[in-house]
Amino acid sequence: MAIRVVEEAVSKALVDEDLALESARSAFTASVTGGTVYPVVVAPVTGDGHRFTVKSGASGTEAVIKIGSYWPGNDAHGLSNHGSTVVLLHPDTGRVAAVVEAAAGNAFRTAAADALAVQTLAREDSRVLAVVGTGHQALYETRAAVRVRDFDTVLVAGRRPQAAQTRADELRELLAASGTGSSGTGDLVVEATGIEDAVRRADVVVTATNAKEPVIRAEWVRPGTHISAMGADGSGKQELDPDLYEAALFCDLPDQSRAIGEFSHAPDSADITALGSVLTGEAPGRSDDRQITVFDSSGFALQDLAFAQAILAADERRVASEREYSDR
Repeated sequence: MAIRVVEEAVSKALVDEDLALESARSAFTASVTGGTVYPVVVAPVTGDGHRFTVKSGASGTEAVIKIGSYWPGNDAHGLSNHGSTVVLLHPDTGRVAAVVEAAAGNAFRTAAADALAVQTLAREDSRVLAVVGTGHQALYETRAAVRVRDFDTVLVAGRRPQAAQTRADELRELLAASGTGSSGTGDLVVEATGIEDAVRRADVVVTATNAKEPVIRAEWVRPGTHISAMGADGSGKQELDPDLYEAALFCDLPDQSRAIGEFSHAPDSADITALGSVLTGEAPGRSDDRQITVFDSSGFALQDLAFAQAILAADERRVASEREYSDR
């Protein structure tokens, strides 16, 4: 049986926010309805900062292995520093069934989890979004979040004011050009500001940093705020003030979050709920409009499985469409 291969250029053209969000919803539901996820392997390769991670899991019928890599300096070769390769095993034979390269798509996949948490946990009347972080991922986090709530203001904040201004200018153009937003108006106000000011004004905060100590203080966070934190995905990383662990805590996988995520810093007594349990109705989400909710996203293999399956399905539709066109 031939192995299906979707190369980076193809997956990049097929992925969008809607595909990523729906595959994330499927994965989070599967995580509490029979799917299995195995411990993450984090492996440094060289003293130059090269590293890779291996995440694996099974849905009950299919198995997946996701290899994420970080190779600083790849831009000199015209490549992304971040790589993502998903390997799907055939359910009947265990042989490799498909390989999906999705370095660019991985940014959509990561942002989709945080947006799903916003959609599920943030107040319906949330209007101000603060994005803390000025790297490339901040673009995707913002675009995903504004599709699930009718924000009228986006505040871009970081530890370097000029970087925040540059990212805000870029976002303003991207969002205006695409008409992005759950209402499709594209009339969002986008501005750069400091981290404290952004958090104090926000209804929703999304963090996308590489911080190893808190960048968000608990006293800045207003009652009713939702926080989606994605930066702590390995040992030693932390974005949030420990006092925020007293809020209502949610994550993709509680055991993984305690091992390598933001909640590895939380006390053993902290009550952490899987977002999938909220989606299936097995656990409550937000209890009232004054409750602070915090979601930690460290990424998990079932999300990569659902994401790769969605890309493969989209590729099948693309090939069928091209074949139909050529037969005319």
